Amino acid sequence: MAKITRSNGHRLDSIAHIQLGVGTLERPNPEDLGFSLDAVSDAVVSLSAEIPADAMTAQTLGTERAGNGVIIDEHGLVLTIGYLISEATAITLKTAHGEEIPGETVAYDYETGFGLIRALAPLGVAPVEIGEAGTVMPGDPVVVAGHADGGGAIAAQVVAKREFAGYWEYLLDEAIFTSPPHPNWGGTALIDKDGRLVGIGSLFVQETRTPDEHEPGNMFVPIDLLHPVYHDLVTLGRANRESRPWLGMFTTESSGHLIVAGLYSNGPAERAGLEQLDVILRVDNHPVKGLADMYRKVWCAGDAGTRVGMTVLRDGKIVDVVIETADRYTLMRVSRPH
Repeated sequence: MAKITRSNGHRLDSIAHIQLGVGTLERPNPEDLGFSLDAVSDAVVSLSAEIPADAMTAQTLGTERAGNGVIIDEHGLVLTIGYLISEATAITLKTAHGEEIPGETVAYDYETGFGLIRALAPLGVAPVEIGEAGTVMPGDPVVVAGHADGGGAIAAQVVAKREFAGYWEYLLDEAIFTSPPHPNWGGTALIDKDGRLVGIGSLFVQETRTPDEHEPGNMFVPIDLLHPVYHDLVTLGRANRESRPWLGMFTTESSGHLIVAGLYSNGPAERAGLEQLDVILRVDNHPVKGLADMYRKVWCAGDAGTRVGMTVLRDGKIVDVVIETADRYTLMRVSRPH
């Protein structure tokens, strides 16, 4: 799900093409662009985050995480993908010119996946202009911009805009999929033809065009999802809405079945008696048709803390459990600005 290891230190900004085992990745030709690639690249920082070993996400995402972030205002606010900074106690930002500056977590919004960081010293870089994800369509050329230490900027194409359901209780009604994949995708900037930010890099995926068609690439969270929650995230550290009920489990789809792939230790699902490899059949007595459908049925049951019934198939037997859901914000370490 995440790129959680530190950079190997190799500089790739002077390499004309990158090899990632999926073909050749090309650099954008600045002469073909209607904006300054240097200005956009300067607005992308690398980030490294340290997470305590006893943090809840340490077991799945590790204690050292690295990726990218994008400067989005003149006061040093950096937008990234939230899993890089979830429960972080120390964050270091590195500018395109090599300056290292400490940062602090401002917010992580679990529903969108966005994370915000504030640089604790001036970055001295102009922010990138924010655009609209609705203006990019399948077939459009785009630039995927990362920090120079992790691959720099590559030329890509939007191949699909469609629903995405992640196994960690995450759902986007319309994510943006691009190809070829960036070698250091987490927190990269998706830039449209006018040089505007339209998405933030989240994942490397094997199927970008359709869920069943093999074409490696990246999934991006559309920037439009930031606008409704931006003020809340900056001022409150989270969106001002009720939290969705959280199960604390990882679910995968295989051959048309929903299978429990993993459980958070002492999380709601484990406490209720769910087990790894259980096959999920129903939620509150309603049959489920895929991962997205399961999430929607759970979330429709009520806010965090509501009880959700789940029927599973285990070793050939039908088992019913009742999960007392939780608010994941209350279970994870939350760092707020001073």
